[in-house]
Amino acid sequence: MSSATLYDAAVNQMVTMLPTGSKLHPIRRGIGSEPVIAMSQAAVATFVGSPSADFAIVLLDTDALVLASEESASTINIGDLLTPALEAAASGFGAGVLGKARIEDATALFADVDTVVYELREGIRISGWFAMRIRDNGSLSGGSSLSDDSVASRLGRINDVEMTLTVEIGRTRMPVRDVLGLEPGAVIELDRSAGAPADILLNGRLIAHGEVVVVDQDYAIRVTRILDIQDGLV
Repeated sequence: MSSATLYDAAVNQMVTMLPTGSKLHPIRRGIGSEPVIAMSQAAVATFVGSPSADFAIVLLDTDALVLASEESASTINIGDLLTPALEAAASGFGAGVLGKARIEDATALFADVDTVVYELREGIRISGWFAMRIRDNGSLSGGSSLSDDSVASRLGRINDVEMTLTVEIGRTRMPVRDVLGLEPGAVIELDRSAGAPADILLNGRLIAHGEVVVVDQDYAIRVTRILDIQDGLV
């Protein structure tokens, strides 16, 4: 996959997971665009793998994020709310680990000549920005790369790192008013037919399909198909 395709796939995956009231549309900023405002409150995360990447998300309407959370505005953690979007952006990068999202000043990342920046638009209105800087095997794109053995050795150091494995039987989208109106006994229709395979996600990235089974009165998942990187993008 070319760098340009990887950039576009990452941002398109990212916007689908943004907890906003409406879907935002990414537009890549061209050469010579005016610099963006100081990004002092960006959600930033680093993916370590081959290749590695730095990500940053800035949203102007944080009220929408508060509505998407069960927490109050005073206790909400923007980094936690944007973590699924950052995980989606990293989903096409293959084996590796995405670091914990943190809120920090990302002005330097947005200004770096190796960073690709997308405007996140709702119609003609800019609602935020997404920045991504790809590193080729630990070096900035265009720099000297590491050997495959060196990359494998570095990834081997994180073999014992625990990651979250999730089984998803379906999902849906609901207006906030419908979520607030949920009561015990309510039925939520999902986008998956009965008997369809469940999705197996590793840190939010789709890696396999399987069927739900029962083992010693506990639910379990029998893996029926392992996906490659391209399949995991869908």
